[in-house]
Amino acid sequence: MAGLRLGPLLRYIDDSSATVWVEASRPCTAEVRCPGGAGGTARTFQIAGHHYAIVPVSGLAPATDTSYEVLLDGTPVWPLPDSPFPPSVIRTPDGGTVRVAFGSCRWAAPAEDEKDTVGPDALDTLATRIAAAPEGERPDVLLLLGDQVYADETSQATQHWLAARRDLAEPPWKQVADYEEYTHLYDESWLDPEIRWLLSTVPSCMIFDDHDIVDDWNTSAAWLAEMRATPWWRERLMGGLMSYWVYQHLGNLSPAELADDPLYAAVRATPDGTDVLRAYSAQADADPASVRWSYRRDFGRVRVLMLDTRAARVLDEQNRSMLDPGEARWLREQACADPGSYDHLLIGTSLPWLLPHLVHDAETWNAALCRGNRGARWTRFGERLRRRADLEHWAAFPESFEALAAVIAEVGAGADAPATVCVLSGDVHHAYVAEPTWPGPGPDARVLQLTCSPVHNSVPLSIRLGFRFGWSGLGRILGRRLVRHGRWEHTALGWRKTGGPWFGNQLMMLTLRGRSASLRLEQARADRNGGARLDAVTESVLTE
Repeated sequence: MAGLRLGPLLRYIDDSSATVWVEASRPCTAEVRCPGGAGGTARTFQIAGHHYAIVPVSGLAPATDTSYEVLLDGTPVWPLPDSPFPPSVIRTPDGGTVRVAFGSCRWAAPAEDEKDTVGPDALDTLATRIAAAPEGERPDVLLLLGDQVYADETSQATQHWLAARRDLAEPPWKQVADYEEYTHLYDESWLDPEIRWLLSTVPSCMIFDDHDIVDDWNTSAAWLAEMRATPWWRERLMGGLMSYWVYQHLGNLSPAELADDPLYAAVRATPDGTDVLRAYSAQADADPASVRWSYRRDFGRVRVLMLDTRAARVLDEQNRSMLDPGEARWLREQACADPGSYDHLLIGTSLPWLLPHLVHDAETWNAALCRGNRGARWTRFGERLRRRADLEHWAAFPESFEALAAVIAEVGAGADAPATVCVLSGDVHHAYVAEPTWPGPGPDARVLQLTCSPVHNSVPLSIRLGFRFGWSGLGRILGRRLVRHGRWEHTALGWRKTGGPWFGNQLMMLTLRGRSASLRLEQARADRNGGARLDAVTESVLTE
C-alpha cells in the first residue's frame, strides 16, 4: 500500500482551481477530494526511485474555504490520524484583499532533543498562530525568496545520516552530494509538523538562491570555472537543479502551464523520468538562457513576477548581467503586459536591488575592478574580495541595476501605472525598507525595496554593525570614493532607508486592497511558556 512520504503542499491557487504536490512511497494514483465534488487525480511519476504527483484540483467555488483530504490509490493518507492541527483548506480568492507574506533563508528546525541556537522559527510560529485561530487572518500566499534548503550548511542530524552512506572526509565533505541527499534536506525541512501543516493550507511560491545549491553560486566566471574543475561539483549541481524542479518549481506553475510543459509531459510519459530530468538539468548548466525558472502569478489585481537571479546570470566580465537578454525581455514584457490590469506589482528577487549605500558602492567598485578598470593586480584582488565578502547583488551588475530601475520607472509612470511597485527580497539576514528617487520626474507609483530575512537563521554582530554603518553618512562618503577609485560613474538613482534595519527571525506581510497597501513586519520571539509568538515590530500604510 502506498504511503505519504512528504506533503501535501498547496501550491497554485485561483478562483476555481489549485494544485497540490505530494511524494508517495511507491507508484500510485494520488487524489485530492473536497466536499461538494471538487478535486482531482494524478498518477505519480518517478525520479531516482522517488514517486511524486502534482494534483490539479478543479471545481472549486470562488471566495470559499474548502477542506480537502489526500488519498493514494483510494486510501486516505491526509489529514494524518490524530493530527493536532485543523483541517487543511483551499481558500479561493474573493477578489478583494490580498495578503502576501514573504521571507527567505530558513535553516530546518532542529530535532526535538536539540536546542534551537538561532531562536524561534518564524514559519513555525506563523503556523502555530494560524492553527490556534483558523478563521482569523492568514496570508493568501507565502513567497519563499530563496535558501529553502541549505546544501552547504547541513545540520548535525543530516551529517550523521550522510556519514552512514559515505566518507565525510572526502569531497564534498559534510555538504550534500547528489539527488538522494537533496531529498533528505527536503524531508528534514518539510516534515517539521508545523511547516508541513502550514504548507498544506497556505499557497506558496518559491524561487532558489545560492544556498539551495552552494554559497556564492554563479558569483563569477572564474568561480564557475574553478567549481567545474572539482570532482564533486557536477553531481551536486545536477542533484540541486533536479530536486529544485521537482520540489519547488513544478508547484509554481498553473494547471494550464503544467499541461503545456514539455518536460513535465516527458517525465510523466516514461516509467522513470530520471534521465529525462537529468538531461534537462545538464542543458540548463550548459546553456542557462535555454531554461527559464522565472515565472508570473496574478492574484486578482496583484501581479507577482518571481525572478531567477542565480541561474540566469551572464558571467563574462565584459558583459556581466544579472539576467540574460531573454530573461530581461521577459521581465519587461510581463511587467508591461495589459497596462492598467493590476494595481500592485511585486517583483520577487532573492537578492536586494537597493542596498545600504556603502555596500552598493563597494559592489559597484568591485565590479569595476574585476572588469579590469584598474589593471590586472586590482582585478585579481577584486575577484578574491568578491568571493570573501559576497559582493554579488544587483549593484555588482551595474548595468542590470540600471536596467531594473528603467523597467520600474516605465511601468510606474502614466495613467495606467499601478499604485505600488515593490521589490521583495531576502538574502542579507535582516529586514529594512528603502525608497528610491529618480534624478528627473519619477514614477507615479510608489516604489519600495522591501527586504526580509531570515525566516530561521542568524547574523553575526560584525555583519549587523556593518549594515548599520552602510546606511550612515560616513558610509555614503566612503562608498563614493570607492566608486571613483574604480573609475566608474556613480548611479544617478538615489534612495533612502525609511525603515530598519531590523534583526531577528521574521516575516513581512503586505496587505493589498484596491489601490491601498500596508506593510507589517513580525518577529518570532520566545514566550514565557516555552513556546513562541509573532510580535509586530513595525506597521505602516504605503498607499491609501
